[in-house]
Amino acid sequence: MKSVLRKAAGVVGASVAVAALSATGASAARAEPPTHGCSYPYVCFYVDDHAYDAGTPIAKYRDVTSSYQSVRSRPHYHVVNTRNDDVAYLRLQDGGSICLPPNFETVFANSYSVTGIRISSSSTC
Repeated sequence: MKSVLRKAAGVVGASVAVAALSATGASAARAEPPTHGCSYPYVCFYVDDHAYDAGTPIAKYRDVTSSYQSVRSRPHYHVVNTRNDDVAYLRLQDGGSICLPPNFETVFANSYSVTGIRISSSSTC
């Protein structure tokens, strides 16, 4: 009887250890809450609050350019700049632009749409 109990305890203990390792591995794999799925050195766009919270950007840009790269014109909820030393200029549908500093993010109202991005090697706006 004792050997059956020991085997059962051993199986339960092993299951708990595997579950603990799985939980630790899962949390380590998902560990990017500050950047919401946008790793360095990208500037990422999220279509809505759910995509932002889930860490699933719809577009990522990383190249420093001298002119604007086209961005599919649609309302964007969040834009995250994970670059440490580079600013990102965001061209809006009305022709204006805003500057997103390094390691910064912005939220847009539904009425705004980003139509272009230019990443600059400048560290200040």
